[in-house]
Amino acid sequence: MAGESTRGWTCVRWAAGTVFAAMVTIASLLAIPGRSTADDRKSNELTFADSTGVLRTITTSDSFDEQNPFFQAIGTNGRSCATCHQASQAWTVTPGGIQARFDATRGLDPIFRNNDGSNCEGADLSTLAKRRRAFSQLLNKGLLRVGLDVPAGAEFEIVDVDDPYNCGAPFTGASLYRRPLPATNLGFLSAVMWDGRETVKGQSLAADLRTQAIDATTGHAQGATPSDDVVQQIVDFEMHLFTAQTQDRGAGSLKAQGAQGGPRSLSAQAFCVGVNDPLGILPAMPGACATVSTGLDTNVFTLFAGWNTAKDSERRAIARGEQIFNSRTFIIDGVAGLNGGAGDPVTGPIANGTCTVCHNTPNAGDHSVAMPLNVGVADAVHRTANLPLYTLQNTTTHAIVQTTDPGRAMITGKWSDIGKFKGPILRALAARAPYFHNGSADTLADVVDFYDTRFNIGLTTREKADLIAFLRAL
Repeated sequence: MAGESTRGWTCVRWAAGTVFAAMVTIASLLAIPGRSTADDRKSNELTFADSTGVLRTITTSDSFDEQNPFFQAIGTNGRSCATCHQASQAWTVTPGGIQARFDATRGLDPIFRNNDGSNCEGADLSTLAKRRRAFSQLLNKGLLRVGLDVPAGAEFEIVDVDDPYNCGAPFTGASLYRRPLPATNLGFLSAVMWDGRETVKGQSLAADLRTQAIDATTGHAQGATPSDDVVQQIVDFEMHLFTAQTQDRGAGSLKAQGAQGGPRSLSAQAFCVGVNDPLGILPAMPGACATVSTGLDTNVFTLFAGWNTAKDSERRAIARGEQIFNSRTFIIDGVAGLNGGAGDPVTGPIANGTCTVCHNTPNAGDHSVAMPLNVGVADAVHRTANLPLYTLQNTTTHAIVQTTDPGRAMITGKWSDIGKFKGPILRALAARAPYFHNGSADTLADVVDFYDTRFNIGLTTREKADLIAFLRAL
């Protein structure tokens, strides 16, 4: 990508000026004694370096179709799907990549558009300095702005706004800042978008993704409604993508000694909506499992079990981290959507909870049914200076809640949905920091610290390091 070092890489330009870097590893760059750093090059693979090793995407189609509308600017502002879904950044965007594009184009790359890329619509973009200020959320945290109105008949109203950008229509709507989700591994999804707004009850995932592609074209790209054929081509391209970490700088190949890392094993992973769901929820929709789960198998990730006795210490650490994720127990309580209030499916604390209660999809790590949860990421106590703070009041009880993002509630209007978001698919985490919907966790260490504190898990320093080693190997 323009502005980034390409030492040791081969870059290929694809489509409408987008640098779609099909980067192939060179062994000397990531030299790990005694270990291979590159597989045979294939037309259906894209390989990139990232901060902890090597990332790989495969397509289960014959090859990557660079003429697919995914890479074409089919709107009016120069954007394509690839503008915010870069293969080198696990099919999302990261601050480092965005900053390089800003520097290379003086803030004129298509990602820098006023309709949702700037902190507030209508920002003054007349000079380089003003553009840098106007796009600070995008540049620093990789956040796009989502403007939503309070739904008609909502159970709450916005009664106060502390917005550093003075953006949006105070009290009737909200300007929310969220990370673009990856456009890969989509076959494991149970909900589309952080707040699930593109998910229609009873509708197939493919239909939801078609709606999302249309809304992205008319919204992000400011275009006309694309044809059915164009939409289907985009969805077909996305549904064939599988992305995962394939090399770790310390542990080497994530497929060595019987391990099952990398995107090829992921592409073969069986999935149906509701699989391994601890609550036995079986939605009536295309793609749902044929039978209800009989209970949670906490061994959700089974990629690195063979490394428990490996001679290599880095491999043993990854295996220990996988075990911690699967089996370390702690009390799960007060999680709205799970056991946080009236109407939730579980009453009272879950005494022997694990990470896999909420990350139950085998070897993918999201929830296998649409279950938005509030773990507290948007709570006022976690607010950072770059985020607005909304004060919401219940129209019946007059209760007050402060949040940086009302989440699912801005779609449903329900008081109980405030602060709820879906959990993302966990594969290819190392390449797409920062984390959470608002980018508030800069590193995986920050993510682990958040959950350790939130649920009082009591992880030791080594356990944290092991868990981080596992997460970055996904």
